[in-house]
Amino acid sequence: MAFCKTALAAALTLSLGLTAGSALAEVKIGFLATLSGAGAALGQDMVDGFNLALDQNGGKLGGQEIVFLKEDDQLKPDVGVQAVQKFLEKDKVDIVAGVTFSNVMMAIAKPLADAGVTFVGSNAGPAPLAGKQCNPGFFFASWQNDGQAEVMGQYATDQQYKDVYLITPNYQSGRDQVLGFKRFYKGKISGEVYTQLGQQDYSAELLALQAANPSAVWVFLPGGMGVNFVKQYKQFGLMGKIPLLSASTVDGSTLPALGNTALGVKAGTFWGPDFTNATSQQFVAAFEKKYNRIPSQYAAQAYDSALLIDSALKKTKGDVSDKKAFRDALRAADYQSLRGDYAFNVNGFPIEDFYVFEVAKNDKGQVSLKTLGKPLSKHSDAYFGQCKY
Repeated sequence: MAFCKTALAAALTLSLGLTAGSALAEVKIGFLATLSGAGAALGQDMVDGFNLALDQNGGKLGGQEIVFLKEDDQLKPDVGVQAVQKFLEKDKVDIVAGVTFSNVMMAIAKPLADAGVTFVGSNAGPAPLAGKQCNPGFFFASWQNDGQAEVMGQYATDQQYKDVYLITPNYQSGRDQVLGFKRFYKGKISGEVYTQLGQQDYSAELLALQAANPSAVWVFLPGGMGVNFVKQYKQFGLMGKIPLLSASTVDGSTLPALGNTALGVKAGTFWGPDFTNATSQQFVAAFEKKYNRIPSQYAAQAYDSALLIDSALKKTKGDVSDKKAFRDALRAADYQSLRGDYAFNVNGFPIEDFYVFEVAKNDKGQVSLKTLGKPLSKHSDAYFGQCKY
């Protein structure tokens, strides 16, 4: 009987040990995105992209079971802060990821920094966090806001457009991107218009634009804002008459609603669905099969952020308790990104290539993005020199 009791106790101890070990093996990721309102399509693409990576790895990253917790910030900074507090205080997450809009990112930056939690961003890249407010625990797997506009500013210069009219929402990313465009565009700015975030009717702005009659127009109007603007741009008879350049306005999140209306619009960003590297091709095929649509850059960025976390967990053998070791592993970016090679700068933002795309039909007859060129190679943001840890 004593033997049986001893064996039973040993079995219970082993069982408890395994249970404890299993709990330790779980890595909790709190994913914040805009999942309602005009920006919901962007946030949903981010969630879908991240989940695709999890599905392909059996719910694991770096061999570790992932507890994936998502929250909707509703495009409201205060709601985003509440969600982050829940992640930190109730859920006890190891990593916070995602974030769609920069006004939310700026609101949650201090709570994240104060908590010392590691952050892996999948979209928003506000300028202050690339400069004086940088943080050694923040990594952005997408781009610094200015970059997408900088490449289009360079493109407008290369095309020798004499004057360009700018339209963007009046919030952090919009202001960042205008600065980025003007940084690389050498012509005249004939108009600089700031609209309300979430605005749907652009008739007043389009009337003013018509009167200005610029050589080209550049817009940053993500989500439903971009859908409405592009449709109204065509209704005003401007499509094909005044070249329309853009950032985060025509992509996989908006083209299903725009279709042929957007043909010919130019866009600037770091990745496109026609990229030929193996990671990108596999991602596009898998995403289309699972979700029955061409992935947007938002899906691509979130998928890539999952691959980044996967690479870091492999290096640390799943251990996130040593924050420095885990962050060093993230900083190495030692994996095959769907954008191709890139490296993290001192401020946690990528040094990467930026491309120009045209909305065109692909070989399947789908309206998508076609790569036109790469005006900026191994491009660093304008703020990394201000980053001092």
